[in-house]
Amino acid sequence: MDTTVYQSLSPAPSGGVPAVRARALTRRYGKGEGTVTALDAVDVDFAAGHFTAIMGPSGSGKSTLMHLLAGLDTASSGRAFIGDTDVTALTDDQLTALRRDRVGFVFQSFNLLPMFTAEQNILLPLTLAGVAVDADVTAWLETLVSTLSLGDRLSHRPAELSGGQQQRVAIARALIARPDVVFADEPTGNLDSRSGAEVLSFLRRSVRELGRTVIMVTHDPAAAAYADRVILIADGRIAGEIDSPTPESVLAGLDALRAFESTADARTTPVVG
Repeated sequence: MDTTVYQSLSPAPSGGVPAVRARALTRRYGKGEGTVTALDAVDVDFAAGHFTAIMGPSGSGKSTLMHLLAGLDTASSGRAFIGDTDVTALTDDQLTALRRDRVGFVFQSFNLLPMFTAEQNILLPLTLAGVAVDADVTAWLETLVSTLSLGDRLSHRPAELSGGQQQRVAIARALIARPDVVFADEPTGNLDSRSGAEVLSFLRRSVRELGRTVIMVTHDPAAAAYADRVILIADGRIAGEIDSPTPESVLAGLDALRAFESTADARTTPVVG
């Protein structure tokens, strides 16, 4: 792994337009002396049909990056694209349509409706969009249910499902509209290690077997090792990348970031005699 801090990344491994990309993407909060730069002129590409993890210390800007890419937050400057669509140039109504039709979300909390069955929760995005459940939708639902091993759970309500099963339902819901990209924000944060491993395996299968694109924020090196590529971020800037990650290579990368931050702190901290 190249542990050079604040480096330019190699292009995403994709033959066409990246599924998602950022150009000089910046997010600042506050004004004047109280301004905090959460993301600082980030350039990064995410390849279509790949599973990419974003990692960094707490407060590094990883969730801010995801929220800007997904149109959940507004950039201070720079641009974010999903395919050829400039997310930063869209109106509120256009953003709503983009998130409904082209983006899937999986969060740490499952966000399932307790009065609905698993099947109804999965189909909810289509129901809200007024999309009929035709033969094509039914075939795709069957593919998701088979891939995610939910066939015997479709009639169950969330309270009747384990945490891992609920998250698998959430993944199927995120995929049902066949989005261009799925954003997963700490998707295993509320799960035990076994359930977490199952969910990560299913996310990886959705990429490799179903052709989806997944971008995941995580703090867990073991979770990041399920991805094809890890992007490291520190102080709101891209700090490095790891291809074909393992838990050990991810830990080494995070250790390099901590060492760099400690050195930087030492240089900027005044010595009191």
